[in-house]
Amino acid sequence: MTVPITKLSFWGVRGSTPTVDPATWRYGGNTPCLELIAPDGTKIILDCGTGLRMLGSRWAAPNGGKAPGTHILVTHYHWDHIQGIPFFSPLYVENNEFHFYSFRSKFLGRDSLKQVFEAQMALPYFPVDMSAMSARRKFKEVDGGDSFTVGENKITARWLNHPQGCLGFRIETPAGTVAYATDNEPGDAKMDESLRELAAGADIFINDAQFTPEQLETTRKGWGHSSWLEGVKVARHAGAKTLVLFHHDPDSTDRMVDSILRQAREEFDSVFAASEGMVITLGAPGDAVQAHMPGTRTALRREAQFHAKVCGVTEGGKDFEEETVVRDISLQGALISLKHLPRLQSELQVTMEAPGGDGVQSMNLRGYVVRIDEGPEKGHVAVGVVFTD
Repeated sequence: MTVPITKLSFWGVRGSTPTVDPATWRYGGNTPCLELIAPDGTKIILDCGTGLRMLGSRWAAPNGGKAPGTHILVTHYHWDHIQGIPFFSPLYVENNEFHFYSFRSKFLGRDSLKQVFEAQMALPYFPVDMSAMSARRKFKEVDGGDSFTVGENKITARWLNHPQGCLGFRIETPAGTVAYATDNEPGDAKMDESLRELAAGADIFINDAQFTPEQLETTRKGWGHSSWLEGVKVARHAGAKTLVLFHHDPDSTDRMVDSILRQAREEFDSVFAASEGMVITLGAPGDAVQAHMPGTRTALRREAQFHAKVCGVTEGGKDFEEETVVRDISLQGALISLKHLPRLQSELQVTMEAPGGDGVQSMNLRGYVVRIDEGPEKGHVAVGVVFTD
């Protein structure tokens, strides 16, 4: 008998604005976007930040005919949660169909989400308008407290405490329950209870942890966000099994997030800090929750010299293959010197030779380009790569 499995992938985990600072590479700089694939094959996307573009680049094309509909839950209309929409390539493919869900804003009125689509692609903000998107799009308004089913999965929306409104979503699948509360600030009794109801007994509770407890009490009070400590309190009260710290502040370096994670783990048994490329599996044999990270959180970046072969696409759109040396490597990324100029955000295949117990062994890695600087040698560029697997 097949065991039901739910797969949750993190494509964007940063809050407020994307970052490309090398100090944020390990956790990632794209704004919120998650992908959930339920046991029945239902695909659900949570938020449409810049991580949505990366998800679109990995989108599996249908084998002819009509593609199954994908369901996209948008928590609210702040820029960091919608800015990936115009760059999501599957929206430009005729065979695709998308069902969008969000709330009616008192500032926008009826068809709020559709208006948001149209506004950010209107002149002079974007070179093409909505007519360029050939995929079928359907919009549904939901309110806090509403529940609906998609396939075998139940989705419930709850209001969160955030300026101009925000919804949290609870997704109950045959393999487990995921609660997603991306932007919320504690202190409103009604909203606090709504958050606890959202997280009640969840296998995975993804919670806003943008600020430190000290910031939340002083300089960032009223900004609509939470802290790791408040997330721990809610997880305990609600009986959530695993807490995921999310919506990292753009000014929080990897080392700062490491520190936040260490503090949270001292207070709660099962805590992860969301990282681009992280995959959480629910319902797998053995542990109820299995999290696979693209690298260790605490690994230091070290200088190294590994012989490597790199394959990718140049800025001009031509395939290239190059022999080089990889320097300054961590388990999640590398700085590579290349004669070719790869396209920013394009995918690279990196094959490295490393010494092992049985002689030289090859490591095959796939990653994408997040930074391009002037190289250490004339005629070379220094390419920052984040590995995704």
